[in-house]
Amino acid sequence: MRVLCMPSMAVMVTLSLLGCATLPASYKPVDLSDRSFVTPISELELGSGNWPVSDWWQTYQNPVLNQLIASALQFSPSLRMAQTRYEAARQTVRVVGAESGVHVDATSSFDRQRLSDNGLFPPRLLGFNWYNQADLGLKASYTFDWWGKQRDSIEAALDAAHAIQADRAAAALVLASSVAETYFGWAVDQSRLEILHARLELAERGAGIEAARVKADLDSGDSVQQSALQIAALKEQVAMLESSARLRIVALVALCGQPISQLPALKVGPLPATVAQLPESVRIDLMARRPDITASRWRVEASEKNAIAARAEFFPDVSLNGLLGLSSLQLGKLLEAGSGVPLIGAAVHLPLFDAGRIRARYGASQASVNTAIASYQETLTKAVQDVATQVETRNQVAEERVARQGQADAALELSKSAAARVRQGITDLRPELTATNAWLVQRDALVQLDAAALLADIGLQRALGGGYHE
Repeated sequence: MRVLCMPSMAVMVTLSLLGCATLPASYKPVDLSDRSFVTPISELELGSGNWPVSDWWQTYQNPVLNQLIASALQFSPSLRMAQTRYEAARQTVRVVGAESGVHVDATSSFDRQRLSDNGLFPPRLLGFNWYNQADLGLKASYTFDWWGKQRDSIEAALDAAHAIQADRAAAALVLASSVAETYFGWAVDQSRLEILHARLELAERGAGIEAARVKADLDSGDSVQQSALQIAALKEQVAMLESSARLRIVALVALCGQPISQLPALKVGPLPATVAQLPESVRIDLMARRPDITASRWRVEASEKNAIAARAEFFPDVSLNGLLGLSSLQLGKLLEAGSGVPLIGAAVHLPLFDAGRIRARYGASQASVNTAIASYQETLTKAVQDVATQVETRNQVAEERVARQGQADAALELSKSAAARVRQGITDLRPELTATNAWLVQRDALVQLDAAALLADIGLQRALGGGYHE
């Protein structure tokens, strides 16, 4: 049995500690508790609203939307990719964890070799040319984690896995909101097409009246050309909206990861009302409710753990090695006690001259921390801006709708008045067609405002985390 003597061990440890004299200063963790970023939210009017629930789209009470989002969450390629990244991160944690602790390896070998006639030991002196060599051993090694390098590496891998898990939640939130926006966008296109077809019918009726008046020499031919221009413009709008509706269906197919035949039949109906208010705790809880913010924070913590582990490389590694082995020239005597070759030893490792590799690695880890912090701060800023933007957009749309509704009501009264004059024979049909078209224009504007309000509400659900809670 071979044992490393204690004086030699002490000398090696002393030399190793002397080699640590140039190690960098202790790493100071970053404080991420600064809440100055919520200033834009503080300026908003908060209500008594609730945070979104995990299935926030259910509040719109649309069965078709529910089926579309369920299909997307199950079959979407983007979400599958996020899941595979998370599974890979979990395996990385297992790999890093397996590198620490006791390592035990079993080895066995059997060799038959011929001695050279011209070698160091001539066969004529030994009395044989061929010999057998059999070995059987159980080797164990353990490295002391006195400086926490292994622990910090494992924690860094865990934090990275948590970040990817939060990324998956963020991807699911974006996917669900994209499906909702696309589906309701399709429904808005269909409603606007219905209005445009009604306006086109009015324009064609008016063109017929103008043509008859020109034929009777009551009007010049310019009025016919003006009607033709109006009809062409309306047909162009119809074509654009039909194309938009088809593109939205293509987008739904891609988002849901299913062929069009597997999707539920799309239905046109009234858009859901939006009355949600900001929760009172949005200033405090936003960081825990947004999956992207959570992922950014986990990455900061992972990079910090990696930096601490990189600093620990300046300290010596102390390991114990042991071997329970058997070695024999005769296979039949391999398992006898006299064939034992046990070994126990200790080793200290400290690279003194590595061309600055460890210091460069530590500098790179610090740069990664700074990058993660910058990304975290950027994510916070965008999150607060997102919330404030959606709230302000919704408020602005609500104010515009009140004014637009007044115009629509006035246009409807004008249309009724013109229709009454036509029935009384006071005038021809043209004033009624003009007034009805003006009312339809106001209806189209209201539909677009309702769509903007709904999109802002979906955006607010996403901005508030969509039911995610760390």
